This record gives sequence, C-alpha cells and structure tokens, in this order.
Amino acid sequence: MQPLSNIERARSALEEGRRIPSGALSSLVASSWERCRDLGLDPGIEPRDVVVPFPLVQRLREEHSGLRRLALAEMQLLHAQIAGSNFLIAFADPDGVVLDTISDQHFADSRSGRSIIPGSAWGEAERGTNALGLAVRQREPVAIYGREHYFRSHGHLSCMAAPILDAGGQLVGLLDASCSHEARQQHTHALVRMAAAQIENGLIYQERSNLFIFAFHPRAEYLDTLSAGLIAVSRDGAVSSLNRPGQAMLAGLPAAAGCHFEDLFEGRFGAAMDGLLDGGVVRIRDRAGSAVFMVCRQIGARAPAADLPGRGRLPPGPAPAAAPPAAPGFVCLDPALRRTMEGLADATRMRMPVHICGETGTGKELMARHVHAVSGRRGEFVALNCGALPETLFVSEIFGHERGAFTNARQDGAPGLARLADGGTLFLDEVADIPAPAQTVLLRFLDSMEIRAVGGQKTRKVDVQIVSATNADLAALVRERRFRADLLFRLNAFTLALPPLRERQDFAAVVRHLMQAIAPEAAITDAAIERLRRGPWPGNIRELQATLQRAYLRGRMTFVDEDALDPGDAEDQEACDACAGHPLNRIRCREIRAAYTTAGSNIAVTARTLGLSRTTVYKHVR
Repeated sequence: MQPLSNIERARSALEEGRRIPSGALSSLVASSWERCRDLGLDPGIEPRDVVVPFPLVQRLREEHSGLRRLALAEMQLLHAQIAGSNFLIAFADPDGVVLDTISDQHFADSRSGRSIIPGSAWGEAERGTNALGLAVRQREPVAIYGREHYFRSHGHLSCMAAPILDAGGQLVGLLDASCSHEARQQHTHALVRMAAAQIENGLIYQERSNLFIFAFHPRAEYLDTLSAGLIAVSRDGAVSSLNRPGQAMLAGLPAAAGCHFEDLFEGRFGAAMDGLLDGGVVRIRDRAGSAVFMVCRQIGARAPAADLPGRGRLPPGPAPAAAPPAAPGFVCLDPALRRTMEGLADATRMRMPVHICGETGTGKELMARHVHAVSGRRGEFVALNCGALPETLFVSEIFGHERGAFTNARQDGAPGLARLADGGTLFLDEVADIPAPAQTVLLRFLDSMEIRAVGGQKTRKVDVQIVSATNADLAALVRERRFRADLLFRLNAFTLALPPLRERQDFAAVVRHLMQAIAPEAAITDAAIERLRRGPWPGNIRELQATLQRAYLRGRMTFVDEDALDPGDAEDQEACDACAGHPLNRIRCREIRAAYTTAGSNIAVTARTLGLSRTTVYKHVR
C-alpha cells in the first residue's frame, strides 16, 4: 500500500476534525485552515455563494476607475500571454470582490469558471482558503494549488493572486489568475506578480504626477525593468512614494514616505538634481554605501528656476523617458492592430510624425489621442479638421495672425493652433484636404518647427508632436498631383494602419467595450454578438456604436439580444435562435432573464430559484 502524501494526510485530518499533521502543509496554508475551522466552516460542503448585486459592482468599478483602467490593460496583456491555456484572469477590489474577468471560453464554461464571476466575494470567511482571500490578508503574492483550498469542492482549482498597492502603500486591489488544477502552470504566478508590479508603478506615476520620479538600480541596464526602484520626490527633497523594489534595495534605511532624499542617499539633493535634470544617468551611493544608478523618469509641475534645487534647469520637451506607456482607451487585442502599434512609444520619443490611415469610423482620432498619451507630453492635444477650413483661413488657423492682418481677422489676433500645441500634440485630421498652397507652408513648418503669425515679423520655435490622419489614399493623390510627395514623406515617418471592423479578430471585445460605454448596467448575449459579427460594417466602429445604441433602446434598457437587433443591423437577416447550441430554448432563456431581473440582478439567487448552475444563468444574462 502506497504511503499517503502530505496533502492527503492533511486533508484527511481536516475533514475528520483532527489536528493537522505538522509539516504536512506550508505554514501559510495551515494557519488559514485553522482560521477557517475557528469560523465553523465545514470543508466537506459546498461553500455558500456570496455575490454582491450588480449595481454595487458598478459602483465599486467607479470608485476604483483609475486603478481599473490600469488593471484592465494589464489583464489584456496577461491574457494575450496565456491565451489558450484554459485560464481566467480576475481583478478584485481590496476586500476580494471580483470586479472584472477575462477568460478562455473553455474555462468560462467549466466547473471552475462557475464560481468566479463579477460580484463574487472571495474573502477567507466566504470561500475558505484561497489565493484572493489570502492575498488580501497577507498583502503579498499567494498561490493555492488544488486540494490546498479549504473546501473540498474547490480542489479542482488552482489560483495565483497578487495584491496591488497604491502610491501610499495601501492595498487597493488584487489580480488573480485561476485554472483547473490539472493545467496549472508555475510561470503564470510570475506573470501575475509582474502585472501587479506594473500597475503599482503606474499608480505612482498617476498619483504623484506633480512630483519628480526617479528610477534607480545597482545595474544601469535594469533601469527600464520592473526590478528598478521608483522614488517620488518633491522639489525640496521630501520622499512621497517608494515602490516595493525600491524599498527592498534600501532595506535597513528609513525608506518610507515622509523621509528626505538625503536620508537615503549620500551627497546633497541639489547636486544630484543637477545631473538628473540634465537627462543623464547619475551614479550615487545610498546611505548604506551601495552604489546605484539613477535617472529621472518624470518631472512634476514646472516651477521657476529659482525654486528648484541646483541649477534648476528642466530639459526641453517631455522627460527623456516618461511614465510607463499609457493604456489605450480602446480595444486593441487584434493581432494586426497590435503589430501596427509596435514601436509607437519609441517613435514618439524620437519625435517622428505619426500618420494614421484607415476607413471612416475605425477610430483614427482615438488612436491620435493614444499617440499623445504614449508620448508622455504635458502640453495640450490640439485637433484640426483640415477639411472644415476654407483655403484662405488654413494658414492663419495653424500659425496664428496679428491684429488686422487681413479682413475679418480677430481684433486681438490669434496665437494659432501650433503655438497652443507647443509641448503637446497637433492632430491634423482629414489631411488629404489640405489646400495645395498650404501644403508648401506646412512642409516648411515640419522641417523647421518654426512658426510665424500671419502679418507678423518674428518667428518662434515650437516643440510639437505631429499626428495626421485620413481615410484617403495619399499615394494615389500624389500620383494625381493633388498632394505633395515630399509632404507625404514627412507625415508618414511612422504609419499606423487601422484594420476595418469586419477584419478584426477582437470583434466581440469591441462590442462589449462599446456596450460598457453606452450602458454599463446592460448585458449583451453571445448570440447577438455573433450575428453582429456577420455584418459588413462600412461605417466600422462608429456604425456599430449607433447600432448598439438602437438595440439597447429596443431591449428595454436591460438586455441586448437578437430580438433587439434590427434586421438591417447585420448582413445575415435569418431568424437566429437566441439560445443556439444551448439545450434551453428561447422561451426558457426569457424566463431566466425575467427571474434575474426579479432577483435584483443577483446571479446566485436566480440560479437557486430556478435550480440551475450560475454558469447557465450567467450565459443568458451577460
């Protein structure tokens, strides 16, 4: 007879009410089991479902909106890394309530996926020993594999959770990756920890935007990695934030908010700032005598030179390496779209003009705003519709004009959009419509970055990121001599080609993203998404948005399913079963949705009322 393994001996003792054998479990898991016993939890039964109402989920999402934007971006990247490996990724609030999930469809339909849905609470008191609940308690990354879970019914599940701390060191959320125990992958735990660290760094940049942020590491080549320390410092040297790698490197020193830069590093703060504000890498020693390399990653609110330590000079334009790349405000899971965006951050650091091309409605202005965000520029995003201006006003609109420069000129003159965009981004939309004479003036501006107001004598140099966009074929216009070839070559130094909606592989994610913006409380069925997917969408995302708005109104403000779609809203006009591929018919589906509404949008209550699994209910109401 084979001897029992440690986990088998431990589980046998747990379920028989005996003392857990010493050394059979990690101290972390053993302590958690003891706490669960003290709470009177029975490990042999199915734990009770604790699912908060959806309106509360929505309110929690709003309370954590800034954090949630960073988290969703990291969840998308994490999912791309482990897609196809039967995983679910969850973002939870600091109490362990799940707010968002991204999963492989197979996992979502599995027994494992039935328990982890938006609104489900995963505290230790509700779910026993689990990674989310323990990470809340321990404030450190935790992995719980299979039968290490307190409840026997969770033994098929393995989960890895990492806490997220804000710039002040407070627990504000958690990331979790869960899978069936048989498919567990050790490297996923490291990916979850890295994603949480990236979010924490993003929160420091977001919450300390008015301060200097320096990166430091004993090896200069690691300054751009997640292992680098980040320290947020005020103009007088007061330390406001330190990320966890920074705290680890300065262990033994008073490395905490409220200390001074000179408490941690040798030399005068002003002398260190001289080198850092020049944009260079400075070698400095901490107070324990260890050498580190340090570089400025963010310059806070600008101040007069006399107010800054040292020479107080700020480098022109944005900091040499700004905050981590901004998360897109749109869905970009499509492989073709992701490929076209590769290298964008490097292009903006080199101040390369960016040209965006794509059919009407593909999101060119959204992409232009993302370019501005990625550039890290502190100036304004200034947009100009080149097709909306008469030829006579085009030049004065961009470069400004002096008082009385021409008939109908503004009495006090105008600074011009290029000047307003100084330090920021000038977006030239519908660039194909630029009048021929103005093309020459614009070309000269792109070469010199100097502007002179109409009627003025003085020139002024500006620092502007140029972004242009059009749905026209500029190469064809060049062949027809309607657009200057040399201007095209200046504008398209870095080109972003946006794929049409009908070709995008992330169509379902686009639909759900738009629905979230239109009506966060509404749900759309998978069947409706599949029907929409078959449409030609000549108006692309703009057309899809209008279609969803109409469907939302027809769906009586709760659901968007196939019945809410107008026959003309998709290419295939056949009457599709809203429950295609599911044993329940359409009438039963409507009964489930009606019961869900009656239950106050509570998945668990609906499932108990109808005698169904929560997964079945969730399929029909999400």
